[in-house]
Amino acid sequence: MAKIVSVNKLLKMQLNIPPYQRPYKWSIRNMEELLSDISNAITYSKEYSEFKYRIGTVILHRDRDNDTLNIVDGQQRIISLILLNLYLDNEFECTVMNKQFTNKISQTNIHSNYMFVREWFSLKLNSEEFSLKHKSEKNEFLKAMKEAMENTLEVVVIEVYEISEAFQLFDSQNTRGKALEPHDLLKAYHLREMRNYPYEMEHAVTKWEAKDTKKIHDLFDLYLFPVWNWSKGCKSRSFTTKEIDTYKGIVENSPYSYAKRASKAMPYFQITEPFIAGNDFFEMVDHYMNLLDDVQTEIDRNEAFKDLRDILEQKNNNSVGFKYAKDLFYCALLMYYDKFHNFDNMAVKKIFTWALMIRVHMQNLGFGSINKYAIGEANGKFSNVVPLFSRIALARMHTEISNIQIEVLRDTDKAEDDKWNQLYFDLKKMNGYGDK
Repeated sequence: MAKIVSVNKLLKMQLNIPPYQRPYKWSIRNMEELLSDISNAITYSKEYSEFKYRIGTVILHRDRDNDTLNIVDGQQRIISLILLNLYLDNEFECTVMNKQFTNKISQTNIHSNYMFVREWFSLKLNSEEFSLKHKSEKNEFLKAMKEAMENTLEVVVIEVYEISEAFQLFDSQNTRGKALEPHDLLKAYHLREMRNYPYEMEHAVTKWEAKDTKKIHDLFDLYLFPVWNWSKGCKSRSFTTKEIDTYKGIVENSPYSYAKRASKAMPYFQITEPFIAGNDFFEMVDHYMNLLDDVQTEIDRNEAFKDLRDILEQKNNNSVGFKYAKDLFYCALLMYYDKFHNFDNMAVKKIFTWALMIRVHMQNLGFGSINKYAIGEANGKFSNVVPLFSRIALARMHTEISNIQIEVLRDTDKAEDDKWNQLYFDLKKMNGYGDK
């Protein structure tokens, strides 16, 4: 059910901020834009008696148990409008402000933005525009602000009774109309699965908001999703909103045998295996962000891998194709370390050689070739038709990987004009074949 109501009518509803909501993160800049928009709306309303200014859309879920309206989308705007009303009216009351804001980010931004509202009005009323006006005229401006909340400023309120419907609406839009990232949709999905655990939800949101969203995006798009596909012998693709079912996990208390097995395995994760929906999703993201960092740090610091570093850091190795090969290496090493939890020198160098040899063979290396190479699809251009991800998935011991035969060969017909000569010789030397 959708309806248009005034800001004051919205704020007088029995609103509640549910635990799964993120912290209040609007900045002073956001507040300045809001106040400027409202100020302009007041000016227009004086010229056009029927003028209305629509601030945005709010999605509310009516909780039948206590008849409150949980804010699904629009929390940032609602709290900001409350701060403005608190300044304009000392007697203003709203159910949202009965909530204890325990999150430090929310506390800091609420305090900063309220102080900014006070400062904004002080500067406005003492500006050249008002400098020669009588006090009563200044009060008229404050009165006009209060009246705008009642008569000029409107909000589209979408109220639903089913939480799933509320989140479907949230998933399909955000305040700026920009499509949400797949990891944002997964966050919303798994928070819904935690609705019976409010404290855990709040902790999960706080930890999630502290992360670099680009790193979360890259974790799924460059590593987890490709490994998931390649380990099953399937070609991968970009991780989009169409692919999020892969990471929705298993519903808690599922009667299926595989679900019970997965439940007992937690909190031990495997890239190739499902997990329990809800809090384990956030734990899984934490785990693999840390694991990926550990893998990259090991290559950066371990003296045993200096020859790998030398190859990776060569100035001429900055092409797009080389980056594809480098990402392929880290995907395979992440999967290997995830399963065996060691950095066996021989295994790591075999994985590295396998991944970098495709750069030797392909003058123009794109993701399509990487896709074929990763699953061992036969191609006359490749000397190593090895489905390495499937091999790691099936291996019982890490020595099954360290003992794989990886060939360091190249097409002799193209050897003379091969721009990757140096990489070829470096890989040969690293594998004990000498310089030539």
